[in-house]
Amino acid sequence: MTSLSSQTDRFSHRATSPETHDCNHTTHNWRPLVYFNGYRLIIGTLLLIVTWRFHLTNFGSQHYELFIYTCQSYLLFSSITLLLIKFRYCNFNCHLILQIIGDIVFFSILLYASGGLHSGLGSLLLISLAVSGLISQGRIGLFLAALATISVLLQETYAVLTINSYTPQYSQAGVLCIAYFAIAWLGHELVKRSLLSEQLAQERGIDLANMAEVNKLVIQDLHEGVLVIDKFGYIRQYNTYAEKLLNLAASPPARGTLELSTHLPEIASRLANWQINPASNSELLRLSHSNAVVKTRFLPIQSDPRNGLVIFLEDMGRAQAQLEQLKLAALGRLTANIAHEIRNPLSAINHAAELLQEEQFENNADTRLVRIICDNAIRLNKIVHDVLQLNRRNISKPESIDIMEFFYKFLEGFCHTENIDRDVFVITSSKDLFISFDRDHLNQVIWNLCRNAWRHCRKQAGSIHIEVTTAPTNEHNIVLDIVDDGTGVKPKQIKQLFEPFFTTAPNGTGLGLYIARELCEANQASLEYIAGSSGGHFRIICTGYQPCL
Repeated sequence: MTSLSSQTDRFSHRATSPETHDCNHTTHNWRPLVYFNGYRLIIGTLLLIVTWRFHLTNFGSQHYELFIYTCQSYLLFSSITLLLIKFRYCNFNCHLILQIIGDIVFFSILLYASGGLHSGLGSLLLISLAVSGLISQGRIGLFLAALATISVLLQETYAVLTINSYTPQYSQAGVLCIAYFAIAWLGHELVKRSLLSEQLAQERGIDLANMAEVNKLVIQDLHEGVLVIDKFGYIRQYNTYAEKLLNLAASPPARGTLELSTHLPEIASRLANWQINPASNSELLRLSHSNAVVKTRFLPIQSDPRNGLVIFLEDMGRAQAQLEQLKLAALGRLTANIAHEIRNPLSAINHAAELLQEEQFENNADTRLVRIICDNAIRLNKIVHDVLQLNRRNISKPESIDIMEFFYKFLEGFCHTENIDRDVFVITSSKDLFISFDRDHLNQVIWNLCRNAWRHCRKQAGSIHIEVTTAPTNEHNIVLDIVDDGTGVKPKQIKQLFEPFFTTAPNGTGLGLYIARELCEANQASLEYIAGSSGGHFRIICTGYQPCL
């Protein structure tokens, strides 16, 4: 968890670093100030055009030329401030205060030139004050409102003193000044709330980012494959374990372009069956890419699986490996006890039976009972020997084996030892193929399978067929098929076929196929029985080996 915490802390620190905050503050404030200055240029232009060209309002009714000159000066002032903003002549607050004070001064002059507050120009300052409060984040809004209030009251007092027959409008001025302060205060509260909301959103964003980072690390560290599928059937995300199981590293790098039905047809088929019948998801699936046996689980992202789902691929090899460790530990203790408790007295019994058999043979007595003792002693000794062989599965030394050359040499020794006609076996292969396997382990596995095939076949020429091919789904895997023309295995016995001590032969130990499968798994291969064939059909799928030329 140390590395995970450090990554999360670095991520949080990066999200709140001062450099990032200053950069966001700059781009967030200067641009609205430019927009506000553009608005001021538009307002000044409209006031000038409406008054100068159309004479449709009472603007400039008191001093027309003063109004026109003030509008032109206002436009010039706005243009100068726009240039100052572009070149960042001074800091942000100075720019804002300069523009708002300019608005207060120019609009006060325009009010005086238009005959006072009844012209309505005083309400334009409300917009300026509101915008200034929002842009400045409420820091100087009340100060600018106070300046606007003082300016309006001074304008009104100056108009009373200088304009004949002018009616004082202090009540309207008071209401307008109250509106100035109200707008400034509302802007201040709005900005304060928006800052709190922004801070809360930033904190929630950091929490969500940290949670996403934690989830990513957890998913990547899972010991099962995870695939995220969208509603169109494309793989949007997968973890490292799924990449290893499904060989996704050889696919295009863009994860959004991996279609499930194209790259992983067996999983797509299992998904289609699950969508029709969710209860049909209990069977294990052997992946063609890695020859691994997985258990699939489908979890819809929403209530409707068609909107996307998550596929979990549980590698049963890991669970089996843990069980194998426990089993091997128990077998180690068991075999040690067997070797000590059974073999020594068994050897004494067998030796005594042989002496008794010799004595009875000299006296011409019936040796049938002694022969029964010897046969059963030999059978018990074989059981002990097979159990002791279970510990050899961990000692695997794979090497490159020319499979056809191996079979020719193997059958020569096998037929001679078992006293079998060589014509019983037929070997076919499409080309010269090499496999990676421990030679002693392979010899023991094939010997066991061929002996089983000979026991159940018709014992005629060509009764046992050995075929060597490449796997149709993965050319890097080699398939070894051993098929006999016997009656095959009964359907109800197939599930028990590889269980220890299960046998249909009168003198069998029930450990041959079990040990054969254990030795295959120790060499990253698989041994399975193919049902549906006319006779007995065992298949070994092992890793191919490409020899260096």
